[in-house]
Amino acid sequence: MNDNTSASQKAYLAALQRQKHWVTFFQWACLGLFLLLWEVCAALGVIDPFLFSSPSRMVRSCVELLSGGELFYHIGITVFETVLGFTLGTILGVGIAILLWWNPFLHRVAQPYLVILNSLPKTALAPIFIVWIGNNMGSILAVAILTSVIVTILNVLNGFLSVDPEKQKLIATFGGTKRQLFFAVILPSAVPDIMNALKINVGLSFVGVMVGEFLVSKAGLGYLITYGSQVFKLDWVMLSVVILALLSAFLYRAILYLEKAVLRWRE
Repeated sequence: MNDNTSASQKAYLAALQRQKHWVTFFQWACLGLFLLLWEVCAALGVIDPFLFSSPSRMVRSCVELLSGGELFYHIGITVFETVLGFTLGTILGVGIAILLWWNPFLHRVAQPYLVILNSLPKTALAPIFIVWIGNNMGSILAVAILTSVIVTILNVLNGFLSVDPEKQKLIATFGGTKRQLFFAVILPSAVPDIMNALKINVGLSFVGVMVGEFLVSKAGLGYLITYGSQVFKLDWVMLSVVILALLSAFLYRAILYLEKAVLRWRE
């Protein structure tokens, strides 16, 4: 019976692996088909390649920018701002969530303000930060942090508050302190919520950085998009958008690997 069970388990795992390979294949196939159709439509005049660009034109623009060393410079600026804004926003958001969980009175006072700030379009505050902080990288980081920090606070705090009350009562029954309750029960139980907040923050940090770069930056992919649209080098614009998509996918994948490592440690 054990042999039969083992064989069925192997068959099931093999089927899952095949399904994973097929999913990956069709994902790449869809991307390849989209690029092929884009190139063909541009070559046949179905779409205007000047306005919509094409994969071949983007490749030529990429080679052009790489030869001058400009592309890596702009990518480096955007990645640095995004990673820094993402890190600071996450640390600040988790820290405030811990403070609000620790002090229920403070949580009740701050709750309506968090809801209002979360519903407020963060891009509306970007010009204010430029006036307050100046036309520099600080304004970009401020917009990136504000874009992600409120979502982090709400998600992580919700994870803290949704921990099983019975587990909390068990710690209290044995005379555990609030500090012991937090580190033994609350924080480990909220790890999935923290990981979800990190996944969301990757995209939000890029949004915040792009908004800031559109307004004040003199370098970065946001600047390249703005400058390219102003001088009608739309190949640069489309190339920058594609690079942003690749960077977002790379950082999201990095968060997934981090999540797997943290969950293994948690288990």
